[in-house]
Amino acid sequence: MKRSILLTLCVLLAACSSDTAPRNTGVYMLLDTSGTYAEELIKAEQIIRFTLSRLDASDSFAVARIDTGSFSERDIIAKASFDDRPSAINRQKRLFAQQVSEFVENAKPAPYTDITGGLLQAVEFLNEKGTGTKTILIFSDLKEDLEKGYVRDIDVELEGFSVIALNVTKLRSDNIDPREYLDRLSAWQGRVEKTGGQWRVINDLDGLEGLL
Repeated sequence: MKRSILLTLCVLLAACSSDTAPRNTGVYMLLDTSGTYAEELIKAEQIIRFTLSRLDASDSFAVARIDTGSFSERDIIAKASFDDRPSAINRQKRLFAQQVSEFVENAKPAPYTDITGGLLQAVEFLNEKGTGTKTILIFSDLKEDLEKGYVRDIDVELEGFSVIALNVTKLRSDNIDPREYLDRLSAWQGRVEKTGGQWRVINDLDGLEGLL
């Protein structure tokens, strides 16, 4: 009898836990600004506006550049946790879009590309927000180039995260040897899935529909 009561309590507690789990969405987008890839930022702005249109009350969104050392809040271009009042949400989204537009208009190419540092910052941000779903968008060719002295040979804990690479353009060397491109994608997929994250690549931006 006692065992039956305990089992019933466990089921009820599990149900309560499921009901109280957060259902909001958290998105962190990383923008590659290195070399000629900075010219792709107009596409990134379109993706950001699309993402803003899909987010709602209590959702969180941040956009950050990938720079020489990206494990830093100073690289966050715009961020918001949206209010539950429609008028306030609209104001927040307008300000967010304006900040991104100003960045894209004045962006300078970065000399190095610290993607790993950006991922670490994204994980920290989304974990602090405690959102129900956590998505990291990486707008980059995925070629990491670190300044001498920077250490990034570490695992990024991505359990519960979806990592989506967007607009992964091919480098000139990729055209000479396509294996470089395929190896780059495979290496990042391995790093993400190694710690429990989900990996996806979307190069056709029409495929964004239904993403969030």
